[in-house]
Formats: sequence, structure tokens, C-alpha cells
Amino acid sequence: MSQPSTRSKNKRNKQGDNGDTTSEILRKIHATNEITKEDIDTLYKVRKPVCQGCRVNTKDNPNCFCGLVPPLKGSRKSGLWQKTSEILQNLGPDPSEDLRSSDDCPAGLTNLGATCYANSILQCLYMNKPFRDGIFMVEPEVLEKQPVLNQLSRLFAQLYLSKRAFIDSSPFVKTLELDNGVQQDSHEFLTLLLSLLERCLSHSKTLRAKAIVQDLFRGSVSHVTRCSKCGKNSEASSNMEDFYELELNVKGLKSLDESLDDYLSVEELKGDNQYFCESCKTRVDATRSIKLHTLPPVLNFQLKRYVFLPKTTTRKKITSAFMFPGVLDMRQRLSEPTQTESIYDLSAVLIHKGTAVNSGHYVAHIKDEKTGQWWEFDDERVSDLGTHPFGEGTSSSNRRPVNHEPVNPSCSEQMNGVCNGDSMDIDHQQPSESITRCDVETFSSCDAYMLMYNLRRSCKDDGKTHVECNGNNKKIEDDSVSGSLPCNLFDEIKSSNALYLDSCQQFTLKKEEEMNHINERRQEVRSILSEAPVRSLEEPFCWVSTDWLRQWADNITPPILDNTSIQCVHGKVPASKVGCMKRLSAEAWTKLISMHNGGPILTNDDSCTICLNDGARDVVSADSYRDRRILMKQVAEDAIAGRCSDGTYYVSRSWLQQWLKRKILDAPSEADAGPTVSIRCPHGQLLPEQASGAKRVLIPEVLWLFLYEDALTVKPAEDLGCSTFPSDSLQCSECNDELSEVACMEDSLRLVREKQRQTHDKLAAGKSIPLSLHCKYYLIPYSWLTKWRTYINATTRNISSIEKLETLDGIMDLIKCEKHAQLLERPVDLVCKRGLISQKSIPVDGLIFITESDWKSFCEEWGCIEEKGVSAEIKLSNTEGNNLTGSCDDMQICEDLRNSNLMNSEVDSRSLVIKTCPEICEDCIGEKESRELMRKLEYCNEDIYVYLVHGKEAPKYILQASETSFDPDRRVSKRSRKTNTGDQISLNVSGSTSIYQLKMMIWESFGVVKENQILHKGTRTIDSECATLADLNIFPGDKLWVTDSEVHENRDIADELSDQKMDVQHTEEEAVLEPNIGEVPASKKAGPMCKVDRLPLPSKRNFKTLPFLADVSSGLSVLVLFGPGHFSVHKDLSVPFSSFVQMYML
Repeated sequence: MSQPSTRSKNKRNKQGDNGDTTSEILRKIHATNEITKEDIDTLYKVRKPVCQGCRVNTKDNPNCFCGLVPPLKGSRKSGLWQKTSEILQNLGPDPSEDLRSSDDCPAGLTNLGATCYANSILQCLYMNKPFRDGIFMVEPEVLEKQPVLNQLSRLFAQLYLSKRAFIDSSPFVKTLELDNGVQQDSHEFLTLLLSLLERCLSHSKTLRAKAIVQDLFRGSVSHVTRCSKCGKNSEASSNMEDFYELELNVKGLKSLDESLDDYLSVEELKGDNQYFCESCKTRVDATRSIKLHTLPPVLNFQLKRYVFLPKTTTRKKITSAFMFPGVLDMRQRLSEPTQTESIYDLSAVLIHKGTAVNSGHYVAHIKDEKTGQWWEFDDERVSDLGTHPFGEGTSSSNRRPVNHEPVNPSCSEQMNGVCNGDSMDIDHQQPSESITRCDVETFSSCDAYMLMYNLRRSCKDDGKTHVECNGNNKKIEDDSVSGSLPCNLFDEIKSSNALYLDSCQQFTLKKEEEMNHINERRQEVRSILSEAPVRSLEEPFCWVSTDWLRQWADNITPPILDNTSIQCVHGKVPASKVGCMKRLSAEAWTKLISMHNGGPILTNDDSCTICLNDGARDVVSADSYRDRRILMKQVAEDAIAGRCSDGTYYVSRSWLQQWLKRKILDAPSEADAGPTVSIRCPHGQLLPEQASGAKRVLIPEVLWLFLYEDALTVKPAEDLGCSTFPSDSLQCSECNDELSEVACMEDSLRLVREKQRQTHDKLAAGKSIPLSLHCKYYLIPYSWLTKWRTYINATTRNISSIEKLETLDGIMDLIKCEKHAQLLERPVDLVCKRGLISQKSIPVDGLIFITESDWKSFCEEWGCIEEKGVSAEIKLSNTEGNNLTGSCDDMQICEDLRNSNLMNSEVDSRSLVIKTCPEICEDCIGEKESRELMRKLEYCNEDIYVYLVHGKEAPKYILQASETSFDPDRRVSKRSRKTNTGDQISLNVSGSTSIYQLKMMIWESFGVVKENQILHKGTRTIDSECATLADLNIFPGDKLWVTDSEVHENRDIADELSDQKMDVQHTEEEAVLEPNIGEVPASKKAGPMCKVDRLPLPSKRNFKTLPFLADVSSGLSVLVLFGPGHFSVHKDLSVPFSSFVQMYML
């Protein structure tokens, strides 16, 4: 038999066409009671062509196997056909990705959030071989007592021997208790870390390790002050001071040579800065300079790229290019001529990327001392830069191409560095008489922050390595590195490397197994699907579930073959499941069942004839039901329209209307249940029609029987939902009585409300009552009147549901104090316009005027004794403040009367006053207002708003906002804003915040010193710094405005903080070093400072940001330099780890 054409395989037949064909066959089967093979083939759609190229798998074609697998080069988001990289990603991280590329490549350090500053410094120290060897020489018993030193030694050992590409630095960082989320300054970290290591290493008995910090990094300088008159130096000039780095200015300077010249330049002391000479016994002109005496083997230059801006009290980074040489000759920089060669080679460049001061990223470019190779250390990533510190052929915008400058010293000058057990002694040879010239590369960078130079070693020293080993250390020598490690660390890292390499190997094997399994599964799926189509109608075949086939083709691990979902209750294959199964060849079925087991086997002979006969009967029944429903729909429309004269049963009108709108189906649905539910009362009888939702309609008996049959078919157990109500059914008497009572009550309330609206027409309409002088009125609370107006003007149908008002008798008692029986509230203010007296805008808790007749009516209607009323009379009084005598309290209301001719003559001398009976109790009202005021002022952590006004006068909208009371329910933006007239910020304050503290917060936010701040609230000036916000009635949400007088010079806010805490500092601390301020160099000589104080070290709790100094004993002191102002350390002031602070252990 020829195969059907697949020319239009992508064109799907309309659902209606397939359905009509199936229905016709089923009707024929029902009529003839015979099922032919042709009928089975048509119903099971086995004659449909085999698809080849459909984009999706079609449900109505059991011969379509398209779309079960992607194209040859395609993939899917999950499962067997996922991309290979994504499948391998599901296996977890590949440990071999963290494998160090080679032993020559250094390892990186993990960034824990914001620890790049520490990582860069640690890499600089590790790559310094003498320092690394010194750390490895520390005895194990010392390491056990010094946790920081122990973790540093362990970290260096991992960097030295680990097979991983980067090392986890968290143990070392946690030991220092550094905050991973706060960016710190790398130079300060190095200074403080060296100080800490110097103290920790002092416990070592190995002399080389004990003094490794001093031997490598310490040099000496002196600050020389020379009298211009007698030419003698001061006594302090002979004092030597140690340094571990030289801080050089960058601003306005282009190269390292210029910065060194500036550092060693001579400063003249004249005028107010004259020096008191002990020899001349008077103040004289003098010079001051710094002299370099000895230089360390590792010379660190700190480039001061951060400058302080006094106008804004902020710091700014200098991003200008700065040049520095690859070889540095420091012989001419020493104070005294020496035969010692001082040739330094550039060994490291610390770089700060970014333009912000308190953020950015640190990386280190470091030179390998042995190979001469430069490496970039960017946390975990380590990159090869070649033989240049910025890479071969670098064309970055912030680095200049190298150029060459001649330098005098010979490249062949000899210097031997010999390491012994005590310290590092430098043995210098005499320079050669014949000095040649060699070119020196010069580099430029806009981000270089620290430069490290190493003293050049001699050629003889380069050819050998000296390693000191003790009984606890193990010597390591190979082609690239040599050194010594503690035995315990060596064994631990060796074991860790073995485990790591084994995990890499295991993952590789696991990856290979997974890929082999996936390739085998893909080949299996494609092979079986290629054999799946049945090529002819006579060929035997098997049915398989489409859902299982999809899972088998998509999953890496296929499930057991399961055909139960396409079986009927008779164990055969029903025609209704043809959209859920596929027609599989016998060969493909045999392979599937042999690989995955399961079943059952459903062949082409397993067509269920019983289900076909049942389906034929259902089709015929559905045809009959649709025809009946079409007829009943016309009857229902006539009943709704009132054209039905033979109505015998009641149904819900709304239910029947919805029934008419529903689509005609082959069988009743759940919506066809309950035609009489809404007209059945709780007592099981017919609900009165006047009840809500009880509208009903009479329908003929034929329609009722049809609806009743459908309702019982859908919900046979719920016969109550289909209660029968013939046309002669009586309404429920109990429900009738209840509805009558409610109706009577509503009618009665409606009449009462209507009468009250007529009696109090103006009050009900919300109109103001015209007031006159010398007339008697009454006062009632406005809040009660508002509720009364809502009650009588309600338009709700069910009047009884409205909340009833409280009696007026109780309300009048609440507005009088129990102690004096006088008023606890004041009447509403009055105004007089064009001769008419009226009340101002009425607050919620005020007392409002009503007429005497209204009061008497209210007493009758709402239960109150007339004598409990509060009477009021409006009179004129002198404006000079002479109150009227009598038993009633006078209250001045208005000074501007525009009245008739009689009143106009009295405008200048008289005003309106209200005389009340009983009087207003000022004592109780005062106490009440005081309590409310205290409650408002006892706030904490609330926001107020401050405008910085540019100019002397504030704009009108700022004055209005400043004088307006704050609405706590109103949403206000808390963002800082800039306008043409000024800036706005929100400040978090409390009622106990002083004006001084507020000004300090404004100083920090706007940069306006507190002496220049003129603070206002509305038109009132705030000038008392000792007062609190509560004292000045400043509430949450208030808006203040401030101007800058610009009288006083701007200064650093740190000066104010220092002066503020100085008295507290001296009373709390006992050990204070003796000051020696006279011999401190000028600002540019010893870092950016104006004034220096010697203060004792703060207690442990203050070094939250510098925790590794917390174990210093309280007898030691720290010298804190802060520029360009003065900075002090206090017990209640946490020391910020900023780039301005330098601490030197004294």
C-alpha cells in the first residue's frame, strides 16, 4: 500500500472537521452496532502521514515524532540536550580551575568584600624574599602565642607551596578583626601591620627573625633647625628619628626627584614663625630641614595623593601623572657623604584605581627578585606583565610610555648582602673608578600610590642564596625558589596539595563519565526515534505514552516504561487517548522494552470496542441534550419577558438570566445546579420577594422538569439546592414578620431624621450660623456635631446599620473638668468681615456655636438637661487688655472689625470677646496642653529638615514651610535636594539633641562652620547652642533654614571634635607623654600636619576599626598626625581608619 503524502504536513486540520468526522463515525456505530477496521483506523488516526520536519510535535498525529529532540547543532535549557558547559556546571565547581598554572606563577588572594588594600600589601611583603624568610624562621612556640604572626606565617607558606591559584585570606583577616565591608587605606594598613609585627617578633629568640622589620624597613632622619644669626643648630637637631617610609608630596610635582627635592628642601622661619635660639637668647630667623642619615634595604615612598579641601571639609584625590625611575640613586640625598653605594631598583608599585577617596580598588605590580619578571596582583587574579611594571607595550591612558634618562652610577657596582643569625649586615665595596653611564627607564602613572625600592645586590650575592635552618624548619630548594618552612606547615601544605590534586583528578574522571553517559544516551534516543515510524498500515506496531516518550527523550536518566496512562478500565487502548500516545514500530518497541523494562504492551490489536460503543452512545445522548436545551432556552426567554401564561413553578430570576447566557454544551455543568437557592429562606420555605436578592419568576412545568433533572445530575446529594416551589407556595411567615419589623423601624428612624433635619436646617446643611453681639448662644463639641450631621443625612437604605450617637448628656460632662466643673476646651475663634461675625475654620476638637433653640431641641432629642449646657455671649472689650469683670472668662478673638457705622466708630478701641458660663479652666487646660507638649517633645530618632539658603533672605516658600506645623500622616521625601535658592537635607535627631550638636551635623552635611551658621525657624533666629530642640519647641518634621555669614574662616571639623573632647581626654587618661612641640618640623616636613599632640593610647574598645592594636598595654602611647588640621584619639571617639591618620609607636 502506498504511503500517504506529507506535502501539507505542517498544515493542521481544523478541530471542527476532525470532531465532525469522529461524531459521524460514532453515530454510524450506534446506529448499525458494527465496528469496521476502517472505522478503527480513522478513529485512531493511524492513516495520518509520518511527519518529517515539523517544528513541534503534533498531538493529533500518532505518527509524528518531530520535536522530541532538537536539531543536530541545537540545544535545550535543561535535560539531556542541554549545552555541554551547562551540564558540567551542574556537576559543581571544577577544582582544577583554581589550579596554579605553573610553579613560576605566584598565587593570588581572595577578596572578602573590600580587602583589596590588605591583599596588595600582603603580596608586597610576601614577594620580598628576606622578609618572607624571616617570617619562616619564627619558632613554633612563638607562633602559638602570637595568633597574627601564626596566621601570617601560614598564609606565606600557602602562597609559597600551595598548588591553588589563589589562597583564602579570611583566617588572617579574621585574626585582625578587620571589617570586610569597609574600604581602608593600604598605607596605613602597612604602617600599623609593621608596628604590630615588630612587637610580635620581639618575642623570637632567632635574631634574624626578631629584627627583620627593623633591618629591612627602618631608616633614620633628623629634623635640623639652624639659627640664621649664630649659625648653630638646636639641641634637638642631633636627635635621630626612625622612619619606615618617606611621605612625599605629589600636588604640583611631576616626578619622584622633584618630590624628594621638596621633602629635603630648607624652610625659612621668619616673622611669627621665628625660632627661639638658646645661644642668642631671643627669637631669631632660622631654617628648618630634614636630613637623611641612613636608608633601609627596602625604601618605601608614600605618595600623598589625597589633599584636604578646607572650603568643603572634604578630601580629593590628585590624579595627575607622576614619573618615577626604574633605578634610583640615593647617594646624593644622604646628609653626609658616604662610600656606601645606595642604588635602588624599583620592586613594587601599589596602585589605587578610581577617583574617589573613600572607595576604589587597590592592585599591586611587583617584581620577582630572582627572575626579574613583573606580576600584577589583582586579588585572585595574577597577570604576567613581562619585564616592565606596567606590561609590555602598555598604552593605557594613565601611563606614559617609558623613556630613558642617564644616571651616573655604574651598573656594575658591587654590593654584598650577607644574612647571619643576628641581623642583616650590608657589606659595601668601593665603587669602581671608571664609572660608565647607563640608561634608566622612567615610568609614569596617574594612580601610583606607593613605591617600593630594593637596595641592589651584588653579582656575587645574586649567584648564591643563604638559608638559615633550625631544627624545626625544613629546607626547600628547587629551580625557582629556595627557602625554609616550619616542618608542621610544610607537612600540612603537602597533605593539602595531595588532597587538592586528588579532588581535581576525581572531578576529571567524573566529568568524563558523565559526558560518556550523555553521549551514549543521545545516540540511543536518535537511533530509536529514527526507527520509530511505522512505514505501512499492514505492519504491526505498539502504542506508547507520549508523556513517557518525552521524558525518555529529555532526561539524562530515563524512567521505567509506563503505558498505564493510556489504558482504559478494560485494559485496552481507548480512542479518546489518541492525542496522548504515539504509534511505534515493533523494532523500536523491542529496543525500548529491553532497555527500560516496564509496560504494559499495547499493540494494534488492543483497540477497545467497549469504549467505542460507550462513546457512540454518549455522542447520540449529547445530540439529544443539545436539541432539548435549545428548545428550553426559548421557553426561558418567554418566561423572563413575561410572555408565559402557564407558569407553575418559581425559580430565581437572576439564576435563570445567567442560565440563558451560558454556552450550550453536550451535558449539564456545575453552574446548572441550584435554580431555587436564592429564593429559599433559612426555614426551607419561599423567601418573601421584598427580601434582598429574592426576585423570582414563574416557569412552565416542562422547563422546570428539565432544570430539575440537570440540577440532580450535577449534584445529586444536594437536593436542598433544588427545592420545589409551585405557584401556590406561601411565603415564609417568620421571614415576613422580620422584614415588617425592620421596615417599620426604618420608617420610624427616617421620620425622626427628617424631623431633625427640618428643626436644625442650617446645622444639618453645614452652614454657619450668623452671630450677633449681646445674644445668648450655646457651645457644643464640633466632633459630636459632625457625627450627628452624618447620622441624619445618611442615604443608606438600611438605617438601622448606622452607628447611633452618644447621648448629649455624657458628651457635655466630658468637656468639663471634674475638679473645678469648668470648661476643658476653648471656643472656636471668631472673625468679623464686613460687619458680620462668624466662626473661623473649625478644628476637630473645638467648641462650636449653636442657637438657644437648637440647644433646647438637642436636649429633648438626645437626652440632656438644659442646665448642663455651656452658654456663651459675644461682647466688645477695650483692646488695651482690660478684661471684663464677672463670673465668665473673656477671650480676645479679633482686632480688625469692619462693621456697620455704629461699629466702625469702635474699631480702634474695642475687640470681640466671648463670655462663657461656666468659665474656661485655664489651670486644667494648661496642664493638658503641657502634657501633650511634653509627649510631642519626647521623641527619638526622628527627622527634621534643614534648608541651606544661598543669600541673606530666605524665599517665601521656605519661610512658609518653616512656619507650618508638621502633619505626621503626610509623606515627606527624605532625599537631599538642590534648588536654585539652596540645598535641603534631612537630619535624624532627638528631643535631647542640643543646638550645638545640630550645628555640628549641619557642618558635616553642608561644610558651613558652626560659627558662621545663622539658624532660623520661620522668622525666629535660634542662637542658644546649649538649649535642646525640645527647649525650643522644635518637633519632628519641622523645617529649619540656615545661612552662611562667611565671617569666620573655614577649618577642619576634626579640630572642633578634638577641642570638644580634650578636657574629657585628660581627665580619663593617666599616662601622658611629655610634649615636645617646639622641635616638630613644619607641615611639609613630617606629613600633612599643623599641630601635634602626644596622647596616651586609647582603651581597647576604641580601636574597633584597628583591632590588631587592641592588645597594646595602656602605658604605651600613639602619636596621631592628622592633616591639615589636628586630630586626637579619645576614649569615646572611634578612630577612623582613614588615609589621613598615621600612627607611630613611641
